[in-house]
Amino acid sequence: MEQLMDVGIIGGGPAGLSAALVLGRARKTVVLIDEGRARNRVTHATHGYLTRDGIKPADFRKVAREEISAYPSVRFVDETATAVSGSDGRFMITTSQGAVYYVKKLLFAVGKRDLPVEINGLREVYGKSAFVCPYCDGWELRDQPLAIIAKGQGAHHLAKMLTGWTNQTVICSNGPDELSEEQREELNRHNVAVYSSPIGQIESNDGIVNQIRLEDGSIISCTGIFFAPKLAAGSKLPEMLGCNMTDSGTVVIDNFGKTSVAGVFSAGDAATEMYQAIAAASMGSLAAAVLNGELITEAWEKI
Repeated sequence: MEQLMDVGIIGGGPAGLSAALVLGRARKTVVLIDEGRARNRVTHATHGYLTRDGIKPADFRKVAREEISAYPSVRFVDETATAVSGSDGRFMITTSQGAVYYVKKLLFAVGKRDLPVEINGLREVYGKSAFVCPYCDGWELRDQPLAIIAKGQGAHHLAKMLTGWTNQTVICSNGPDELSEEQREELNRHNVAVYSSPIGQIESNDGIVNQIRLEDGSIISCTGIFFAPKLAAGSKLPEMLGCNMTDSGTVVIDNFGKTSVAGVFSAGDAATEMYQAIAAASMGSLAAAVLNGELITEAWEKI
């Protein structure tokens, strides 16, 4: 006989794990399905997470799973969810191994995924000396010469933000900079040089950048890089189920994590563009509490 569980969580990062903890403590039956390919797996540490600052992403997940294992109603499945169908009260999740799970409610915590950035040498330094978030990795590169690889408003924003950590930045736009004249003048006042020649090669040793060689022959010396990533939805399942999405692949939710589809919630990087582990965990916790409230109310009203 098939088992109808309370909640299916797809994605096992900070959002999904936090939700699983809340729901486990609420005595709900939960299946958490995770393929084990978190976006931050390339980074050396997770920062800004109180009591876990500097922990390796893999260790974070290990500790979280150990804590959640104290609540036997939560089950972990290390597979990829490949299909979802159904409606509020009865959803069916199918995995890559052919397993099928039936759940009353769904929580998508599928994050985002990086699209390839075609710059020679970037792959070798990503997560070691090239990052995307100053709040996550700015401290480790404080007072160092840094290169910003971005264009337009993104480049201008990063240059301003990074002044909190260093006053030694340059912009490599890897082609036309797409800056307004006002932005160029502002950057010039703050001694931020802008190089628009395409990047030929990022040169590094053991993942630590030492210079960027441009196609026009210019050499940019630096010990760190911040760049604007190209991102897409971590999974097509929310869209396939009918959830409203933004043009950038973010699941549209209300203030409580509810999507446009009844019984379906989303949290973490899948549903926001503020990519911080502690924020993702907070969203997962809130969505789980609201989701649990729905389950309790529905059970209450049946009697």
